Amino acid sequence: MGWWQVDADALAGGRFLISPLAETTAALQTLDLRKAAHPGERAWLEAHLPAYRARLAAAPLDALLVRAALGTSWNADFVTPTPSGDEEPGFEEELSRIRATPPAAAVADLAVSLGGPVPEPLASATDLPYRMAELLTWVWRETVLPTWPRRHRILEADVLARTARLTRGGWAAALDELSPGRTRWLGDGRLQVNTRDHPPRSVVGGRLLFVPVTPSRGWVSWEGTERFAIVYPCAGALTDVEGPAVPSALAALLGNARAGVLVRLESPLSTSQLVALTGQGLGSVGRHLKVLLDARLVRRRRAGRSVLYDWTAAGAALVRAQSARAQSGPRSGALGTGAGTSTG
Repeated sequence: MGWWQVDADALAGGRFLISPLAETTAALQTLDLRKAAHPGERAWLEAHLPAYRARLAAAPLDALLVRAALGTSWNADFVTPTPSGDEEPGFEEELSRIRATPPAAAVADLAVSLGGPVPEPLASATDLPYRMAELLTWVWRETVLPTWPRRHRILEADVLARTARLTRGGWAAALDELSPGRTRWLGDGRLQVNTRDHPPRSVVGGRLLFVPVTPSRGWVSWEGTERFAIVYPCAGALTDVEGPAVPSALAALLGNARAGVLVRLESPLSTSQLVALTGQGLGSVGRHLKVLLDARLVRRRRAGRSVLYDWTAAGAALVRAQSARAQSGPRSGALGTGAGTSTG
């Protein structure tokens, strides 16, 4: 396994940061692997995969480049620069670092990601950083930017949830939940960052950054001994932007927007997370929660600095009963026919 040696100062200075370039690179990985982790990601992939395939078919060298840059076990370093600074960077600001990569350094990075010699015509190409920047620009413009405001709300909600866990359980608890199965706190200042057989690396005296992305992808990167980043997928409840289907009968009873809030509360969520998931305004979500609280369909509890909402027994029974009715479809009876319709 790969692990980093971390001291108290590195943890104390650690912070969560949103990166438009990391989101775009994760989207590129999803397009290239052609694998989706949940229905929302599958719908996105099906919508954009044909255009992505056409883009690569029109530029065969780009197709070779992306296969080599994403590698089999390691991304080419020049494709995944570690974010710099404390403020959220702009996409073009981050992309300029890829464009500024010397061509020879890009080829050397490809040799590492491939685990061997770089084949022609990549090895002799002098415009690989430019080509990668142009491909990422296309992915950003065509597949990420149209939904960036919603993605950004989801990323902010994830950061809020992680910060709440950090407040409740400290860094050990927060890191164990960061990317289950890959990232965990081993004790004695050791942080497992992946399951690969890589040598340990010292983060002592450096800066730790945690970067969420909505696609189900992740990686690590570092800039010398100064900055280290762990890119991780958002929590499961946040990644599926479609969310659970709202049964039509429940929507008729509560209103579609309020029912959309209720069905998402099987797992505890904060108001900010609900805003990100539903796309509704903060005031609207707050009003829906008040009605649901008054009806005793949801409960409210504090977790650190956050207030979380989830179903009461009555709320769980209502949602599950309406979902079961919707899935059963039309039913015939002696006195007539009743129809149960699902929007899913």
